[in-house]
Amino acid sequence: MMTGRMRVFESHIALVERIEYRESRRLSAEDYSPEFQIGFPYRGVFVWHVEHDAVVGDPNQVLFVRGGETYRIAHHPPDGFAEVIITPAESCLRQVVETLGFDLETHPLFGTRSRRATPDLQCRCAAFVQQAAGASRDEFHADEELLALMRDALAMEPPRRVASSSTRRLIRRTKEYLHAHFTGRVQLSDVADAVGASPAYLTDVFRRVEGISLHRYLVQLRLARSLIELPHADDLTALALDLAFSSHSHFTFAFRRAFGCTPSEYRRRSSRRAKLPEFARISA
Repeated sequence: MMTGRMRVFESHIALVERIEYRESRRLSAEDYSPEFQIGFPYRGVFVWHVEHDAVVGDPNQVLFVRGGETYRIAHHPPDGFAEVIITPAESCLRQVVETLGFDLETHPLFGTRSRRATPDLQCRCAAFVQQAAGASRDEFHADEELLALMRDALAMEPPRRVASSSTRRLIRRTKEYLHAHFTGRVQLSDVADAVGASPAYLTDVFRRVEGISLHRYLVQLRLARSLIELPHADDLTALALDLAFSSHSHFTFAFRRAFGCTPSEYRRRSSRRAKLPEFARISA
């Protein structure tokens, strides 16, 4: 299933890899990870089947793999998906978790298996990968940034509403639709029709379960892709339109609101970092 794997950074703290998967949409063969891992999807959407859970993975989620469990992956788009995988040294991960007041084996996020990726986590993961891949990286600084990223990813959010299996299926179909169409014009009525729910019900249940509005989730998908595209972008207006923002100014406003800087400022900071490979570009 896996067709691309790049080691981004390795130290006594953790191994960081960027991985691309390509295969048909049917359920993959069973896989297994002997180690605890933290995943940051950045392209595509998929469903991760582990134990009795079906977890949606997309750029708005952080995923948590408990070492020793088997899993399968399904329902990803024909062009596959990609993610950054952090495999911490177990002793280091255990220490990070203990500073947050948990034991590794009982940390709630390795039970729920996912959390929402805040714009801050998305931005910091993208920046870490770009910087760590650079020839002039500072390994001391990279270790410190990686620990901070792991610690903040593992920090607990307010508990989410426990959803029924039918509601989880509705949320999953909604996320799949949004990912398939996020670079185009999306109407609420089209989303609701596609998943078989009324607009009023869908917006209400999505906000209650995910803790974010449907529109904000869509905008965050677009902004997450922009973090990958900006180091390569020569024309910010063209990038804004490619990502379905109405104008350069609309894109700039949304980007600054989410990440605290303008796209131009982010691109300048990224210019000294290593560029991501072609498979990270916007799919046609």
